Amino acid sequence: MTEAVRVRRWGLPAERIPYDVALAEQLRLHEAVVEGSEPSTVLLLEHPPVYTAGRRTEPDARPADGTPVIDVDRGGSITWHGPGQLVGYPIVLLPQPVDVVAHVRRMEEVILRSCAELGLAATRIKGRSGVWFPADSPAQGTRPERKVAAVGVRVARGVTKHGFALNCDCDLAWFDRIVPCGLADAGVTSLSAELGRRVTVEEAAAVVERHLAEVFDAVVPGRPLPTAAEPAAAEQAAAVRATAARAAAVQAPAVLTPAGPVAGLAETLPAALASSAPA
Repeated sequence: MTEAVRVRRWGLPAERIPYDVALAEQLRLHEAVVEGSEPSTVLLLEHPPVYTAGRRTEPDARPADGTPVIDVDRGGSITWHGPGQLVGYPIVLLPQPVDVVAHVRRMEEVILRSCAELGLAATRIKGRSGVWFPADSPAQGTRPERKVAAVGVRVARGVTKHGFALNCDCDLAWFDRIVPCGLADAGVTSLSAELGRRVTVEEAAAVVERHLAEVFDAVVPGRPLPTAAEPAAAEQAAAVRATAARAAAVQAPAVLTPAGPVAGLAETLPAALASSAPA
């Protein structure tokens, strides 16, 4: 990396940051890092339930029941974010010449080292991004290759957006309604499922921070962000979206549950977001 990277926990462990608020902060930070007014930063947080679809999402990978999905400008296919999952958004200035694959490998390395510290032998799978556990041998069982962490990025003007999502103790039933990452022949797992004990987002965040410090030369913990409940945060989110001209139509879908939408409840989420900045 070309400079030290700061790590900022946002809302952990008590608050889940809505996706649109977190995206607005990503855009604000991205612009600040491009301009040099703020250092490269990794945001660590947890979202309420939401499905997001990258540029390579096929129609048949989306929920068949019409559950709302947010289209975003990262690579990869569809995935889920929500309670029990640690999300990391590295907004970092890449060295020249820009090497996106190397950035993806650094994020994977952070998760691989974190899994090892927790006592798990995770791995990479050739031709597939993210962090995985290999398929069972005949003597072990019948489980297929299983993804524990998804990775999806976008690079514009030499600075990254989006990042990784590590399943800690989430309800894996959320993934049953989609084809996660567009891979119908693979499974999804969590740290808790693999270890046979509960691994909370807070526990995982502490481990991930240590390995961010090693791999990204990150400064931990950094100053906290304002909570999403503060009026200033909501105003800032709206201002960033308007100024950057990156917000698309906004819809208010029903609040999601693993079984389906809950009638009568709604939260505002952007329907589609696309970056116009050159990569």
